[in-house]
Amino acid sequence: MKRQLRYAIGEVLIVIVGITIAFSMNKCSESQKNKTDKEQYLENLKQDIHVDKSNLEHNLAEITAKIETLQHIIPLINTAAPEKLKTQHSLFSTFKLTEFYPKDITYQTMINSGDFKLIDDFTLKAAIEQHYSNYKTILKDYYRQETIHKEYLGEYLIHHANYDRLRNGGFAFENEGLFKNILQSMTGSFQIKKEATERGIQSCDNLLNILDRF
Repeated sequence: MKRQLRYAIGEVLIVIVGITIAFSMNKCSESQKNKTDKEQYLENLKQDIHVDKSNLEHNLAEITAKIETLQHIIPLINTAAPEKLKTQHSLFSTFKLTEFYPKDITYQTMINSGDFKLIDDFTLKAAIEQHYSNYKTILKDYYRQETIHKEYLGEYLIHHANYDRLRNGGFAFENEGLFKNILQSMTGSFQIKKEATERGIQSCDNLLNILDRF
């Protein structure tokens, strides 16, 4: 009887040890998978932010050039300056929208899948959240400039631009007082957009510096 009891106890212990080992191995495997997923997410985040920074730097150069063009031309509008006619073609470059579409696929995937919890360092997690929160403010400043283009410049070009005169070598923009006001508003919105772009670049640099520590 005692022998059978010892045998039964031994069997139970073997099962318990086996379950414990299997549980430990599974937990270790899951931990390794989480570590691998986290490293891949962080690497993808870096790539996304580098793309964003490059796009923002391109935008900054483009916006700066537009501001300089407008600052040169605006004083000539609504005057008889001969130079006005020569510079009107450069105005069209300022009419093209400079847009920014954040590359946030990795961040959104982490949030939607619940994998953002893999980022267990508080400083890193806070920096990532702050960076993508900054984009919301930046995009609002971009939208402000787009509103001026669509609602004011667009309407003006439909109703007050004389394209036949432009093709014949004349100054195409009628109602120059109104046109000058619109261009001045555009300059102000470009300045806001420029500052927003600079903040975006700085935000990218700040997060990249933190990501490089991990």
